[in-house]
Amino acid sequence: MPEPISLGPTPSRRAQLARRIRLLVAVTITYNVVEAIVAITAGTIASSTALVGFGLDSVIEVSSAAAVAWQFSAREHAVREAREKTALRIIAISFFALAAYVTVESVRALTGTGEAEHSTPGIVLAALSLAVMPFLSAAQRRAGRELGSASAVADSKQTLLCTYLSAVLLVGLLANSLFGWSWADPIAALVIAAVAVKEGREAWRGHTCCAVPVTGVSEAATDDCGCASGCTCRGPQEESSDRSSAGPDRMAR
Repeated sequence: MPEPISLGPTPSRRAQLARRIRLLVAVTITYNVVEAIVAITAGTIASSTALVGFGLDSVIEVSSAAAVAWQFSAREHAVREAREKTALRIIAISFFALAAYVTVESVRALTGTGEAEHSTPGIVLAALSLAVMPFLSAAQRRAGRELGSASAVADSKQTLLCTYLSAVLLVGLLANSLFGWSWADPIAALVIAAVAVKEGREAWRGHTCCAVPVTGVSEAATDDCGCASGCTCRGPQEESSDRSSAGPDRMAR
């Protein structure tokens, strides 16, 4: 007799995953508030576009995490699903706003408006974020994939982006401090802007995820949007259309 096909987490498991996501979001918000204050203050003092941009990215991460917190503040799964698209739009717009600001400031710095100075607090902050953020991102991504939440996965990508940006920022700050390469700072900032645009576009498309069975799926068995292997990433309109035209036996993928 064939084994029954898993249709995703049970209601109790969904509730557990939702609580876990809320906790991870709260930790992310707390860390990013501190990160933003330190980065923007240190960046302003050192005239570092990359450091200020990194701090603003932290502000955007807070807005992104707050959007997910709002979505998962609802106890009913149906309400959380209804809030998904709005949460993704907020995340995407935040990315685009960051990219626009950092690009303008980087061009100004490259055209000679001002040179960045050495910043010890900035270097320490970038190194600390490089160590902390991967763990927060991985935990939220696993929970989001199992729950089948595109917004939770998108917010985990926002946190993962902070890891990449921390590395870029650290290289730029060290190059400026050790070798006097003031141009490295705005170049690092432009890399931050380019990655922000890419992630913003993905969030705006709002591709949803198929729920991953409770038994778990390895990183290698998931695709670029964080879905289980074999699932098709679809936008909210596509999924809504599919559900309305499908019979009861096709409601779960």
